[in-house]
Amino acid sequence: MKSQATDGPQPPGHAPIKTRRFSISLVWIVPIVAVLVGISLVVHSVMQEGPTITVTFKTGSGLTANKTQVKYRNVVIGVVSDVALSDDQKSVNATVKLAKQAESFTREDSQFWVVRPRIGAGGVSGIDTLLSGDYIGADIGQSNTRAKTFTGLENPPPITYGEPGKRFTLNTQDLGSLDIGSPVYYRKIPVGQVVAYALNADGKGVNIEVFIHAPNDAYVTENTRFWNASGIDVNVGANGVAVKTESLSSLLVGGIAFRAPEYSPNDQPASEDKAFDLFDDQQTALAPPHGKGQYLSLRFDQALRGLKVDAPVEFLGIEFGKVVSINLDYDAKKRSFPVNVGILIYPQRLGTAHAKMLKALNHDPNDEAASVRLMGSFIENGLRAQARSGNLLTGQLYIALDFYPKAEKVAFDPSARPVSIPTIPGSLEQLQEKLEGMVTKINNLPIERLAGNLDSNLVELRKGLAQFNAKTLPGVQTTLADVSKTLQSASSTLAEDSPQREQLTQTLDELGRMSRSLRELSDYLGRHPESLLRGRPNNAAPMDLQAPPRN
Repeated sequence: MKSQATDGPQPPGHAPIKTRRFSISLVWIVPIVAVLVGISLVVHSVMQEGPTITVTFKTGSGLTANKTQVKYRNVVIGVVSDVALSDDQKSVNATVKLAKQAESFTREDSQFWVVRPRIGAGGVSGIDTLLSGDYIGADIGQSNTRAKTFTGLENPPPITYGEPGKRFTLNTQDLGSLDIGSPVYYRKIPVGQVVAYALNADGKGVNIEVFIHAPNDAYVTENTRFWNASGIDVNVGANGVAVKTESLSSLLVGGIAFRAPEYSPNDQPASEDKAFDLFDDQQTALAPPHGKGQYLSLRFDQALRGLKVDAPVEFLGIEFGKVVSINLDYDAKKRSFPVNVGILIYPQRLGTAHAKMLKALNHDPNDEAASVRLMGSFIENGLRAQARSGNLLTGQLYIALDFYPKAEKVAFDPSARPVSIPTIPGSLEQLQEKLEGMVTKINNLPIERLAGNLDSNLVELRKGLAQFNAKTLPGVQTTLADVSKTLQSASSTLAEDSPQREQLTQTLDELGRMSRSLRELSDYLGRHPESLLRGRPNNAAPMDLQAPPRN
């Protein structure tokens, strides 16, 4: 029955229902799997792709698309994908694709630069790029702000990779021979370097930024002094010539040294970014603190060749100031050209003497009127300024302030500004005046008249000597000969052993010596008549050696 119902004709109004199964061929399985794998790879690549940034450089030297790498600590963190000119055509934009793990390099203060062979103050760098080619160096920043565009550095930064240490700012008049990378020394050991420099806000000085590596940054204290250690310091003094230099490197590329004074009680490490003054040399840097300066005026009526600006000013041999100006003036009354010299002194540099003076006189250094009155009392007691020679080889002069109680009194004007210190001639000028006075006295002597009288006296003396030799001396010799004959006759009549004969013999010997002495004296005076006026010279030969005796 069931079979017939199924196979027989269907009742009208009902269509037959057919069922069909959907089947997939095994041929399509492989392409479908490949598509799924590709999609997963694309999704994975997109998920692993890092950010894209743009770095602007002045030139595209060393940059090649899809070749130049970006490295941090010599590890590749990205690659340059495109290099193109900027819209204004004044720079080059390098598009950099960073790795996913280098996303932190999008911090706003991150730095990028091209690494190539360089020779600078810090030495030679980038030698490895001669074989591997140039690449972009990177240094991660610390900012929390993200950026897509960066300005590349033209030179590598001296400090990278977050090295521990402190930065300090040094103020100076000019940069000198310093440069980025110049070393910083502590007790002649390099502990840091110059990392940046720029003009200050008013353009009247230079701010130099230095970085001191840890743990040596602890040696920079509140009382630390920095000085320029570039070049060679040659000092010529009483002990000879002394040559000092920090190192061969500082001689070639410059350098800075620092140290605190030996006596620095309660000294504490300096905070980062603290500003210091950069002194010209170690002696100036480690000198006592200047304190408040006082400007004084000097007026010299003498030539001051050898006196230069910055020449030292000393008080009783202690340097406590310097020369700041030298100007030539004109005096209409005297029709002369005096020299006006401005000096700047720092009384506090006198140390204990200054402190005791303030205490003994109950003086307030901030009271200008009181300071002027005190200076006036010093001038009344003989305070004077003098230009002295500091070095006979170079002819350099310095200003010395000293007390001269016998100096001529000078009226002091307390209302004059600046305060003027009276001056006295220098030691060389005083010696010159004395020599000129001696020459003047010699010139005033009647030399010609004295010479004429001396010549006439010598003529008369020669005449007298000639008469003495011609008349008096022969008569004396004849008389001596007669006396000698008489004594010989008397001696022959005496006995040989009698004491009278011995005395006569001695008398004859004395007469002989007297006769020879008279002949020698006559001969010497004939050759040297001037000896009667000047005496016999100390180096003259004995009279018996100057001429052979006459027989």
